[in-house]
Amino acid sequence: MKFLDEAKIFIKSGNGGPGSIAFRREKYIEFGGPDGGNGGRGGDVIVEAVASLNTLIDFRYLQHIKAEPGRPGAGDNRTGADGKDAIIRVPIGTEILEDDKETIVADLVNAGDRVVLAVGGDGGYGNAYFKSSTNRAPKRADPGWPGQERWLWLRLKLIADGGVVGLPNAGKSTFLSRVSAARPKIADYPFTTLYPNLGVVLVDEKSFVLADLPGLIENAHEGAGLGVRFLGHVERCRVLIHLVDGTESEVVDAWRTVRAELTAYGHGLAKKPEVLVLSKCDALTPDVILRRKKALAKASGRPVIVMSAVSGLGLTDVLRAIAKRLAKKKPVSRAIFADDAP
Repeated sequence: MKFLDEAKIFIKSGNGGPGSIAFRREKYIEFGGPDGGNGGRGGDVIVEAVASLNTLIDFRYLQHIKAEPGRPGAGDNRTGADGKDAIIRVPIGTEILEDDKETIVADLVNAGDRVVLAVGGDGGYGNAYFKSSTNRAPKRADPGWPGQERWLWLRLKLIADGGVVGLPNAGKSTFLSRVSAARPKIADYPFTTLYPNLGVVLVDEKSFVLADLPGLIENAHEGAGLGVRFLGHVERCRVLIHLVDGTESEVVDAWRTVRAELTAYGHGLAKKPEVLVLSKCDALTPDVILRRKKALAKASGRPVIVMSAVSGLGLTDVLRAIAKRLAKKKPVSRAIFADDAP
């Protein structure tokens, strides 16, 4: 299935059904009178987060979503049937934004979260509603109220426990393929990963989900490379696993480039717990590993784990460090709506 994390849709709730103009005509009732029923209510457009989806690809082919209109009223004071709601099912972690792509309507972070995006129109009154002591035979009925319509953006931000970040070709996909059953594309050229990959990891009877994110480059927060689009996925991660390619001569510069992009993007990315890893160490001599590890530790002010995804060196140490930090970081637990009180 093709991964798609952004889609634009048009939604419209159902119009209310019109009221009816009708009069009773019964053989043994001398004075009949109005008995036109009200119209039915239009259906709502509702968005729901479900656990069985992980992409927005369906909305590439289904961009216009409309709820059913209410049915008209009828004689004998019969109210028209309400229109059926249109339910939009999206993956967990989907943001709903206005057409400006900045105003958040809702943020669905738990399975089963539901938000009404467009309310259906009320049905019109039939002529029985307008009967009064001075107007015994009204010939008025209201049309139904129109439904709401709007353009919206859906933006998926994957919910994972840990996000693997780093420059292109830092060994992120190889790392994920070694510690989980995920099979991301691996090749010896940059930007092999074009969309996030998820894998479930098990270490010391503890399991968590890792996301392999496309490589970041300088000015990614401004759209360079794969750009800001994939930085959004890091927002959901509770811990960052920062892989620095040990075969690079300037490992400190590589670390600072990614850290600068996380800081420039904002949204608290730079404050997330980080597991710093010097990768591809199977291709280095012990002296070079020690020198680059010390330089990286001095610049970052945090411990550095030496790892090789190919040989398996340090893999367990990295996973245990991730599990330790996850134990201290509480997961996201509720949906956030635009009109929530601060």
